[in-house]
Amino acid sequence: MTRLTLSDDGAALTVRLAANPGGGEAVDLLRYVYRPTDVQLESPRPYFHPLRTVGGDLVSLFRPHDHVWHKGIAWSLPNVGPHNFWGGPTYVRGQDYVQLDNDGSMVHEGFTAERADDDGVSVTESLVWVTQAGERVVKEVRSFTVSLADPDASATEAPDLATSAPAEAGTSPSEAAPGPAWVLTFQTTMTNISSGPLPIGSPTTNGRENAGYGGLFWRGPRSFTGGTILAPGFAGGEEIRGQRAPWVGFTGTHDETARQSTLVMVDSSDNPRGPSSPGLDPEWFARNEWFACVCAAPAFSEEIPFAPEESLIFRYAVVIADGGADAEGGAALAQIGSAALATRGSLAGRRG
Repeated sequence: MTRLTLSDDGAALTVRLAANPGGGEAVDLLRYVYRPTDVQLESPRPYFHPLRTVGGDLVSLFRPHDHVWHKGIAWSLPNVGPHNFWGGPTYVRGQDYVQLDNDGSMVHEGFTAERADDDGVSVTESLVWVTQAGERVVKEVRSFTVSLADPDASATEAPDLATSAPAEAGTSPSEAAPGPAWVLTFQTTMTNISSGPLPIGSPTTNGRENAGYGGLFWRGPRSFTGGTILAPGFAGGEEIRGQRAPWVGFTGTHDETARQSTLVMVDSSDNPRGPSSPGLDPEWFARNEWFACVCAAPAFSEEIPFAPEESLIFRYAVVIADGGADAEGGAALAQIGSAALATRGSLAGRRG
């Protein structure tokens, strides 16, 4: 019996984990909203929310009052040339944040493939990015997969992600160990169909220090505020922001149940980087003080060129587990994510 099923209500896809005959209730692991109803200021774009663990705990937040354009997990870029596909105001050098008429939309055009079988769920989607002024500037082919984690995946031939520690990493060991997990892989192929270059940047490339967000962005539950950020050899706080690492994770505690959950995001080593950092791990935007978030930020401190007719391909894995984790447990989950990326092949990078 296929344990993961896929359903479509005309505005969103839902991936459901069937009840385990040996115990455990059915749970909707994710809902992928491909026809959002957001106002233009929030840069309407598809997003994953709600996201739940195998045990049913909610690990995402939708439209938080402090940043209403944060939506679960979403591919979100604040600086694509002069356009904003993140939502809200744009950071302008010398002026701070300014609400401009530049909040674009990522518009669903159709699904080209949908599959649910014993191997999991796989979806491929076609989108077009439209500026607030109505210009079509980017064509995108997006795909994602959902699969249950193989508990032996961390012992496969995937790259060793436990040993590449970010600079000045600290440790905060705990007895926490993650439990059952599932994996979301995400791939996007973006093609510049405009008449000019669309360099991909961030508030930091525009002058704001250590605020290089933009990319695959996760916003965690409100109760995760004050949780633990994880990275290779590291379990701590926001000192990891702006550091380079192959993966970053987050462990937080839920209200009501006091249970913990862990999310780990894994970068593909062949994702595009800025001209001066080929082959390096990405910088990360992660917070735990004001709110919980993790973002692999490929243009954190340096713009990525994006010429007319050029294609950029990015790939990531997100592992969501019941239970808390320390640095070692986070590394084990990262190995699972890396193994999932390896099964999809090496496709990230540039295409002229």
